[in-house]
This record gives sequence, structure tokens and C-alpha cells, in this order.
Amino acid sequence: MKSYAPQCSGQGLTISALEQFEDHRKALATWGTMNNQHDQSYKLLFSEPRTVRDLLTGFVREAWVKQLDLDSLEKVSSTFVTDDLRDREDDVIWRVRFGDEWLYVYLLIEFQSTVDAFMALRIMTYVGLLYQDLVKQKKLTQSGKLPPVLPIVLYNGGKRWNAARNVSELVQPVPGGLEQYRPDLPYLLLDEGAIVASEQWPKETRNVVSAIFRLEYHRSHQDAIELIGLLVQWLQAPEQTRLRRHFALWIKRVLLPSWVPDDEEAEWQALNDLNEVHNMLAERAKQWPEHWKQEGRQEGEEKARLETARNLIRDTSLTDEAIASATGLDVEQVTELRTELRH
Repeated sequence: MKSYAPQCSGQGLTISALEQFEDHRKALATWGTMNNQHDQSYKLLFSEPRTVRDLLTGFVREAWVKQLDLDSLEKVSSTFVTDDLRDREDDVIWRVRFGDEWLYVYLLIEFQSTVDAFMALRIMTYVGLLYQDLVKQKKLTQSGKLPPVLPIVLYNGGKRWNAARNVSELVQPVPGGLEQYRPDLPYLLLDEGAIVASEQWPKETRNVVSAIFRLEYHRSHQDAIELIGLLVQWLQAPEQTRLRRHFALWIKRVLLPSWVPDDEEAEWQALNDLNEVHNMLAERAKQWPEHWKQEGRQEGEEKARLETARNLIRDTSLTDEAIASATGLDVEQVTELRTELRH
């Protein structure tokens, strides 16, 4: 792989690789839109009871999960308005029977490429908003108390999560008894990349959440196609029709854009059935090796652009805008890289 080494002197910048980067500017311009599509199609998957059931039974390794009535899983409204009128409509909230009471599962899906150091504070705020809403709706326990809430952060970034997992860790400790007033609220972290790389989680299960994680971090196209085939087998029941469609949508928006040649894209986007998607993938994959090689080269070039941007952030005083112009990255990507390097 050719190394792109920019030369910097004073306030000027000369980049010999700019012409090679130019072909990728158009693709990078759509990065935000594709990421949003990923967010929405991913949330659809976790808007189905089978997915939440598999999330709880497969990834919450605690004894009380066995006491849940998983047949009672019910999706609830997720609109909570803060004082500055910002909505939290994108998070997924479920409730499930826990004995004679309800337990709420607050699922926050984090698509940022960088770790949010203050995630624990966000979780405390969102859980507080949920509790305020439950009080207004008078959805308390039989004894008049607040119901239990399980906050889960589902993170799919490339960097491993290293932020505080309890808001108490974010508050400066003060001696003399004042520490007893620190808030104390942990959250359950599911770091997809760490889970896939770990031997702790069984890979050969009929767990659709495990399949989602493995598809996100698939080792090869063939591995991904085989996983999709397993999903087809697991989701044959009529009551899984909507989940099959959600998987087909997610696969089309997340996996296929980098797999399918441009002249075949319209044909693929017309598919809505998971079985059809799998059958066509199994057949067409035999014809695409050269296309995948080209995609691999493009991915390599983007990694080179990212590395060049990191070097410029570390070694120069250039603005994010100047680095974005030099490397062909979006300003937002450069800003995220700068934040990542600070941590």
C-alpha cells in the first residue's frame, strides 16, 4: 500500500495524494446519510420482541432474567422531553413482567465512532426522564414505588469502550461524608466488537442478536452469507415475518452497498424478503470477487486518508477544515478523529 505523506511548512500545505483522493469525495459526502440509514434500520431490529428476548437471555448474564415473563414483552413510547425540548425518540424502550410488576428495559444504541466519556451522565438523565413520564402516567408499582429500569448501552464503534459505567465515577470524590450524596446509577454495556472477539459468548446459538453482532464484524463475505442463511432458518415462523423484513432492510442498507456493483443496486433494493436476499447473495457472490477486490482497495485508501489526518492532527496546528480539504475527509470525521486522539 502506498503511503500518503503530506508535507507541511508554515501555514501552507502540499498534498501529493490529493488527486488520488478526489475520486472518493462523492462517496464520503453520503457518509452521514448512510450512517443515519444504518441507525434507523438497526433500531427496527430492536423494535421486535424476538430480538429483545434474545438480547436479555443471551447477553444479560444474571439470575433474575430467568424470572421474567418474556411472553409479556411490550414496546412502550420513547418520547421524553427535557427542559430544552430535545426529544429522545430514537432510543428503544420495552417493558416485561417481573413477577407481578413491570421491569423496563431502556436500550440506547450508540453509533458514534468515538467513545462518549459522559455516557453514564446521559443514561442518568434519560432514566430520570423515563421515571418522570411513568410518574405522570401513574405507572408505579403496586406499593406506589418506581418500577426497576435496566439501562443498556449497545455500542458498535471500532474503538473498545473505556468510559465510566456508573455516573458515580464521573463525580469528584470529596472526603468528610460528602461522597454519600454522589449519584449512583450503572448501565449495562454491550460492546459489539469486544463481544465478537471474546470466547465468553457462544457463537453457535439460535440467538438473532449474536447473529447481528457477527454480521457487523463478519470475517468474510462467505461467513456473512452463511449467517444470513441461518437467520432464514431461525425466522421461518409466520409471526417472524416483520422481523425478517427488518433484517432484509438492514442488510440492504448496511452490507450490500459495499458488496453489490453499482449497476445491480436497483435490483437488490427492490427485494424485501430475507430468503430472496440470501438466495441471490449465494448465487451472485460467485460473480463478484473482482468487485470485492476493488472495494478492498478503496477501504485501504480510506484507511490511509484517516491515518494521514491523524498525523496532521498530531503534528500540525492546522484546522479541521484545512485537514478535511487536504485529505478528502468530511470535517465531521476529522473532528471525531481529533476527539478520539485527545482521549
